[in-house]
Formats: sequence, C-alpha cells, structure tokens
Amino acid sequence: MEEKNGTKKYTVVRKLTDNQFLNLYEMDALTNTGEAFHYYFATRNKQDALPLYTGNLCSNGIVIYPIWQEDTENIVMIRQYRYPLDAWIYELPAGLIDEGETASQAAVREMKEETGFDFTPYEGGNPALRRPFFLGAGMTDETSTSVFGYASGAVSGKFREDTESIEVLLVDKEEARRILREERISLRGAFLLMEFLKMDGEDPFAFLDI
Repeated sequence: MEEKNGTKKYTVVRKLTDNQFLNLYEMDALTNTGEAFHYYFATRNKQDALPLYTGNLCSNGIVIYPIWQEDTENIVMIRQYRYPLDAWIYELPAGLIDEGETASQAAVREMKEETGFDFTPYEGGNPALRRPFFLGAGMTDETSTSVFGYASGAVSGKFREDTESIEVLLVDKEEARRILREERISLRGAFLLMEFLKMDGEDPFAFLDI
C-alpha cells in the first residue's frame, strides 16, 4: 500500500496466529529512508479485510454510554477483572459487533449480557459521533463505535460468559469524580465520564449536538 505522496511503507504482511477473536501480524515495514524493520500489530479483522489492504473503516466493537432511565443523574458502569492486568478496572459496558449486527443492536445485546439491563439507544445528535474511531493505531487497527442511550431493568449475571467477572455499578457525579481521581479506568471510559460530569440530567445527550 502507498501513501498519497507515493512513499511505500511496507513490503510483506504475515499472519502469525490463528485465533477466533484477535490475531497478531508481522509487517516488513520501511522507514522514511527505505530501511527495513519488523513491525507488529494486532487485529480483530479477517485477513482479507485488513484496513491496510482495503482502506475501509469498519466497526469492530462498541462502547456504551448508558444513562440510568429512572434517575438520569446516574450512569451505568462496570468494574471488570482484566486478565492482562490481573486487576479490576472501571469501564463502561462494551463488546464486539457480531457479523450482521449494527452497532446499536450489539449495544442492546452486550448490555443485557454484561449487566442484565435493557438498553434503548438514543439516535439523536450528530451522526459523526457514532462512527468508528481507532483505539490505539500504534499497536492495533481495532475500532470502536460509541452508542448512547438509556438503561433500565434489574441487574443480572445469568447472561455472562464464564470468563467475565463483572460488578455492575450506578455512578453519580460525585462517584464519577472519585473514580477519575483514584481508580484504574479505561481511557474511553474516562473521557466519556468527563462528558457525564458536564451533563444536565434534563437533557443528558445535549453534548452530542455539535
């Protein structure tokens, strides 16, 4: 693949693993002066659908911004054990988009699986804020789409996979500030919590009207 200026940046890409959800690739990359070096990246995309081949921006997963419908001064968060950290981390509910699903459909499914809550997506605001964004292009081509909406119902763990250790939380603004100050939290969770802190409960998605 070549950049717009015509400088070729790699020669060969090799798949190193064969996993259902995530794979490692090795790239014979080139510096700006043409010197070869090895570059590694992880991807959730199928080999023939790698963005470096297709140039397409597809959505791999979703992160959910779930305002509690019964009291809009609260947001649903989870505290989840993460194997790479051997630790619990504060997050917003999230997950992968299954083949044939839309981002909103994935959010409804993932919310039920992780928390037991029902989820009603909010479809207003600027659509540009619901397109895929890259998570960390230095190591992966993975993208995530934010889905905003209302959560309701009762907490349940019966839909979770055995690998998922999750505590479901209703977080108000005081607790959100404490989490941002003191706890381990995902970056996308932290930035969306910052928006939550500025939110007016009477119009919780006004920040999407940009």
